[in-house]
Amino acid sequence: LAFFNILSSFYNKSLELKFKMAQSTSFFVLVALLAFAPICFSFKSDNDKLYPQYYYKSCPQAQEIVKSVVAKAVAKEARMAASLLRLHFHDCFVKGCDASLLLDSRGSIVTEKRSNPNRNSARGFDVIDDIKSALEKECPQTVSCADILALAARDSTVLAGGPNWEVPLGRRDSRSASLSGSNNDIPAPNNTFNTILTKFKRQGLDVVDLVALSGSHTIGNSRCVSFRQRLYNQSGNSKPDTTLDQSYAAQLRNRCPKSGGDQNLFFLDFVSPTKFDNSYFKLLLASKGLLNSDQVLTTKSRASLALVKQYAENNALFFDHFAKSMVKMGNISPLTGSSGEIRKTCRKINSS
Repeated sequence: LAFFNILSSFYNKSLELKFKMAQSTSFFVLVALLAFAPICFSFKSDNDKLYPQYYYKSCPQAQEIVKSVVAKAVAKEARMAASLLRLHFHDCFVKGCDASLLLDSRGSIVTEKRSNPNRNSARGFDVIDDIKSALEKECPQTVSCADILALAARDSTVLAGGPNWEVPLGRRDSRSASLSGSNNDIPAPNNTFNTILTKFKRQGLDVVDLVALSGSHTIGNSRCVSFRQRLYNQSGNSKPDTTLDQSYAAQLRNRCPKSGGDQNLFFLDFVSPTKFDNSYFKLLLASKGLLNSDQVLTTKSRASLALVKQYAENNALFFDHFAKSMVKMGNISPLTGSSGEIRKTCRKINSS
């Protein structure tokens, strides 16, 4: 009996020793895993999704440089804020957010600047050139033109008094453009509501994104040619658009005649044309939206009308939705990893 007691005691101590050794081994394995965790779990490859810290190491001054150049341009001309914001929109809706819009015609490339939505309308290209030049001096061939467009759009919004947001970065630049895509994929001022919504859905955007992003028309201008049909021949019957406030229409006709004056500019939001706020939505509810594509938000869809009313009543909600929709739009088919390139200048591909 004594022998078995001794044997049992020895066996128990042996198990206890093995258990402690296992605990010790597990502890060291855990320590090792934790030591390498920053490498295993924090490392981002070029193929990862876009993220705001993309240039923190490769070009830490990138965002400040963009902000500085944009601020100077907007201080010189307030309208430039809307123009830079629009460039990002018109770029992303064609082939994704890849700076294809910035390419000039060269070789096999036919520029998107010649499309109906952009011809005699898109502007701000010189400001993008200035930003790229400053970035190339600071950190050559590092920051893409596509990311410059995204940052300039955010900074323009903030400078006009609108919301701020973190811009996911890491886009690369395309080596091609699409004139047909620019003509067909960008919503037109005279499109029906369903056509506009279809073009948004094609990009993975929904009705909330449509109404929120339309709110960018709280700043900027539009040309007479973009809304003339509302004043004189909305439905092909030589009659004005009945959804347009008639006293407002009379004012517009003074500078937007039946013929001529195509390039005459009009504020999209005449209440606060250079301030980013929700007055655009209040004007829509008063039937004083300038473009057909603006006013249909209140006349052709209950869902969009409900959102217009919400934004008109709640500026903070509009700002919140606009910022989220801008991030969502900025994620349309970006080039990452080894796709595309980082252009040396934004107007031509590197090999040309």
